[in-house]
Amino acid sequence: MDVRKILAEDPVLPQAAAAQEVVWINRGRMPFGVAAKQIPFGKAEVADAAARLKRFAPLLRALFPETGDGVIESPLTAIPAMGKRLGCERLLLKRDSDLAVAGSVKARGGIYEVLKHSETLALEAGLLTGIDDDYTRLATPDARAFFARRKVQVGSTGNLGVSIGMMSAALGYQAIVHMSADAKQWKKDYLRAHGVTVIEYAGDYGKAVEQGRAESDADPMSYFVDDENSKDLFFGYAVAAERLAAQLAAANISVNAEHPLFVYIPCGVGGAPGGIAFGLKLLYGDNVHVFFAEPIQAPCMLLGLATGLQNGICVQDVGLTGLTHADGLAVGRPSGFVGRIMAPLLSGEMTVADGRLYDYLRTLRDSEGIFIEPSACAAFQGVAAAVSAPEMADYARQNGLDMARATHIAWATGGKLVPQEQRQVFYHTHLSPENPSL
Repeated sequence: MDVRKILAEDPVLPQAAAAQEVVWINRGRMPFGVAAKQIPFGKAEVADAAARLKRFAPLLRALFPETGDGVIESPLTAIPAMGKRLGCERLLLKRDSDLAVAGSVKARGGIYEVLKHSETLALEAGLLTGIDDDYTRLATPDARAFFARRKVQVGSTGNLGVSIGMMSAALGYQAIVHMSADAKQWKKDYLRAHGVTVIEYAGDYGKAVEQGRAESDADPMSYFVDDENSKDLFFGYAVAAERLAAQLAAANISVNAEHPLFVYIPCGVGGAPGGIAFGLKLLYGDNVHVFFAEPIQAPCMLLGLATGLQNGICVQDVGLTGLTHADGLAVGRPSGFVGRIMAPLLSGEMTVADGRLYDYLRTLRDSEGIFIEPSACAAFQGVAAAVSAPEMADYARQNGLDMARATHIAWATGGKLVPQEQRQVFYHTHLSPENPSL
């Protein structure tokens, strides 16, 4: 691989390869009407996912009473004090950090894929007579015994493992999570406390996925959740868009050409932010502008998109380590499946130093009384860039956007399940400018 030639593909790439904070604008973005014709799925698949989640609501209510009506959803909260600190008016926080069951955005796609797989098995085995049946039948002893003969496995840096593990174990499966070295110990402990088998690896996320997939493929009674290539995960995440739209409407917030919507989502391998972005584009088209945020040592999606190589390149190829305090974002190679969908849709990316994540964490806690984990705080790098980065000013001008009328949403991806003692550790973590990351 000729690294020098690759880095010459985009003027931002040499800076990104030098572990600098950058703002990258996607020159390949197309009008949504044009881009949609290149994507082999659309509203029908997302509607199918939404309908399936509705069918499962009674079961989720029975298994997890904290969900209330069985719909796993998070609030949309105005955070004006945080906005003032960042110099951004009309700033809201989408609090997937508070999602029930898994405490992160992974509760969307992860739980959905386990439910879809379970529905398929249950219909084939006669545990359900049809999609109009009572889905609480899947919580009976007979159903649990049926699922107990089967395994669900996944490779994860943390949050997806919690989502898959919790849902699978609740149904009775043998749940196995293959976790990379950067996964937080408390997440491993949490899973084990809920009956999930956790297998630890000295390597990174890619190694955990590779080994987990190999073990699952060798067992005909095992199902592997593939974070890199799963359409089911993707559609589960995409359902978030219609729910957000209802929340915006309830808050009397318009999204149109005169009132653009800017959304900033932390990105690891790409599944969750990609699915959410896709759902938002289906609803709002060219009136929504989605940006991903990644750590300076692990900007895998930025590299894949900016070079056009997608999963044909990893951060180590350009001299980066992939190591970061943002454990959920510690991914060296992006999803090629997601990258190809995002190529004509995504507005751009920001990268952020680890030290700044803790600064955002403290600022949010002090100004709004809200805690989210460090990786989730990457979203605020997008907000800060929207206010001050010349690249964003150029983007607004070239697209004829009135930023004074824009609404900004930082998508908080995790935090609810973080133990109190760990929250204090995060709050008091300071990294010097000379050593902003690991």
